[in-house]
Amino acid sequence: MPRYMVERTFPDGVEIPTNDGGLDALRGIIERNAAEEVTWVRSFVTDDHRRTFCVYDAPTPEAIRRAAGSSELPVDSISEVSVLDPYFYVGRT
Repeated sequence: MPRYMVERTFPDGVEIPTNDGGLDALRGIIERNAAEEVTWVRSFVTDDHRRTFCVYDAPTPEAIRRAAGSSELPVDSISEVSVLDPYFYVGRT
């Protein structure tokens, strides 16, 4: 399955509470993603909480856009990516 980096902007910032409400919100996103065969792998959040960079496995960028729409999440850009592991090269001659 292809891997994608999704960039998002949250003008008012994004905060997920560490309580049952936050758990329910994330669980809902995961379930709506699954309906599109989209798997949320990991997200990185900027210090000001206004931008996120999220890694997803998905069949297509359109599937990610549909899943984001059903969760009312913004999408600035979607780029197909692959892993570049610098340690793979260490010690190889």
